[in-house]
Amino acid sequence: MEMRMVWRQWLARHDRFRDALPAVPLIVIAMATTAVGNSAWHEPHWDEVVWSAMSCVPLVVRSRWPLQVALFTLAGDLTLMTVTHNSPTPAACLVGVYTLALLGDRRTAWIVGFVAAVAIAGVYSATHAQSVVGGAGLVRFDFALGATVLGRTVRSRRDNLAAAKARAERAEHTREEEARRRVTEERVRIARDLHDIVAHHITLVNAQAGVAHHLMRDNPEQAYQALAHIKDNSRAALDELRATVGLLRQPDDTPGSRAPVPRLGDLDNLADGFRASGLHVRVTRTGTPSSVSPSTELTAYRIVQEALTNTHKHGSATRAAVIVDYGAHGLRVTVTDDGRPGVFKGAGTGHGLIGMHERAAAVGGTVSAGPRPEGGFQVVAELPISPRSRLTHA
Repeated sequence: MEMRMVWRQWLARHDRFRDALPAVPLIVIAMATTAVGNSAWHEPHWDEVVWSAMSCVPLVVRSRWPLQVALFTLAGDLTLMTVTHNSPTPAACLVGVYTLALLGDRRTAWIVGFVAAVAIAGVYSATHAQSVVGGAGLVRFDFALGATVLGRTVRSRRDNLAAAKARAERAEHTREEEARRRVTEERVRIARDLHDIVAHHITLVNAQAGVAHHLMRDNPEQAYQALAHIKDNSRAALDELRATVGLLRQPDDTPGSRAPVPRLGDLDNLADGFRASGLHVRVTRTGTPSSVSPSTELTAYRIVQEALTNTHKHGSATRAAVIVDYGAHGLRVTVTDDGRPGVFKGAGTGHGLIGMHERAAAVGGTVSAGPRPEGGFQVVAELPISPRSRLTHA
C-alpha cells in the first residue's frame, strides 16, 4: 500500500511520463499481433510496429491537449488500417478517446467517440470486405464507444468524489464557524457577568469607603460599620469573580456547579447592600409568582443590579424602588429612583445600559430606560417567563 502511494505521488509529479505509460503495452501488443500469421509465429512486421509506435507518440501530451491527441491518433490508426490487413485494434486511438472523455467536455467527447467508432468500423469493413455490422467490425465499433463510456464513468466518479469532499470541507468549515460563534457568545456573556460583578461591588465599596473616610474622626463607630460593609462586599465580589472565572478553568464541570445563578429571591440581599452604602431601596413584588426559567431570573437580577449600580454611581438619588410584576406570560421589572433630571446618562451611552439590552434580547425580552417627567430615572424590562411561553403568547 505504501509503495502504491509513493508510485502515485511520483506519477502525479511527472505527468509526461504518466501520459506516455500506456504506449509501452500498446507497442508490445503490436509486436505480438504482427508476429502471428497462419497460426504460426514469425518475425514481427517492423514497419507496422514502427507505425504503431509513431501513433503512440502523441499520447505523451494527452493530458494537455486531449482533443488534438484523440484526432491525431485516430488519423494514424486509420492510416495503419488501410495499409495493412493484419493491423491490431487501434489501441492508441482508444486511449486518446478515453482521455478526451475523461478530461474534456461531455458533448465533444461523445461526438468524437461516435465518429471514431463509425470510422474504425467502416475502414475495417472496407479493408476486409466485410459487412459493417459484421462481428469483427461491430467489435471495433463497440471498443471505441466503450472507451468513451469508460472515460465518462471515471470522470463522473471523480466529480462525485470531489463534490463529496467539498461538502465535507464545507460542513467542517460550518462546524468550525459555529464553534467560534459559540465561543464568542460565551465570551460576551462572561464579559457581561464580569462587568456586572465588578461595577456593582466596586461601586458599593467605593461609596462605603467614602463614608468611612468621612466618619473616621467624628464617628468611629459608624466608620467601623462602613468598613465591615466594605469587607462583606469585597468578599462577595471575590466569590462571584472566582465562580465566573471557574467557567473558564473547569470546562468539564456541569454548568450548575460552576456558574453563580442569582435568583429573584436574592433581590432583598442585593437591596441590603445598597442600603448599607446610603441608597434606600424598596423591593416590591406584585402579581402571582410563577415558575420562571433560570435564564430569565438571572437576567432580571442582573438588570436590577445594573440599574441600581448606575443609580448610585451616576445619579444623585437617595431612594430607589424595585417592582417585580408576575404576569400570565411575562415578567415586568421596573426600577425607579428620585435623582435629579439630567444627571443620569441617556440610554445606550454606557456599557451598563447596553448590557441590559443585550441580556434582555438574549432571552427574548426588551428593556426601555430614560428619565421620568416628574424627576429621576426609570428602567423597565419586559421578560418572558420562558421561551416556550413567550412563543405561545406571541
